[in-house]
Amino acid sequence: MRKAAMAAFLVAASAMAMPRLTAQEKPRSEDAATEARPAQPTPLRIAVTFTEFEGDKKVKSLPYTMVVVADGKPPKSVVKMGSRVPVYAGKEHGMQYLDIGTNIDCQASRANDNRFDIRLILERSWVEGNLAVAVDPDASSQSTGQFPEPIVRQFKSELSLTLRDGQTVESSFATDPLSGKVFKVEVSLAVMKG
Repeated sequence: MRKAAMAAFLVAASAMAMPRLTAQEKPRSEDAATEARPAQPTPLRIAVTFTEFEGDKKVKSLPYTMVVVADGKPPKSVVKMGSRVPVYAGKEHGMQYLDIGTNIDCQASRANDNRFDIRLILERSWVEGNLAVAVDPDASSQSTGQFPEPIVRQFKSELSLTLRDGQTVESSFATDPLSGKVFKVEVSLAVMKG
């Protein structure tokens, strides 16, 4: 009898020591699982437009659009568009080619209040005119020729922006020190509906 009473006492004591769960409360393990669950991946359409001006006159507009998944896999989107331009590298080395064009790397993650953190690495290079260069400057003046070497211009920028659905911002503004042309970069974001 004493053993039965002792067993009943131990069962009652252990029942009182256990935390009580009501229908309103979640067990701690459910809270931890909810907090550890990653955010739902969201596909975003990112548009980047490079615009070139001579004074107030728009000379060129180059739009690029990509899809990047915020908080998803793969973690980034990359756009590469361009050409290979020949450059004379000297008599012994002949011709070499430079990659000219646009490279855009984009990553996105969800921020607060239905906004998204966007990280962009922008590189743009282009040929503008050329410069006559002697083919063999060491040779006698009678046999020297000239080769039109391209003048390569460059623009590079790394951006961190926080945007909401449908928002467009002018994120960069730069002036080429040699030509005086003005370059603007516009970035817009749209959430893709499924």
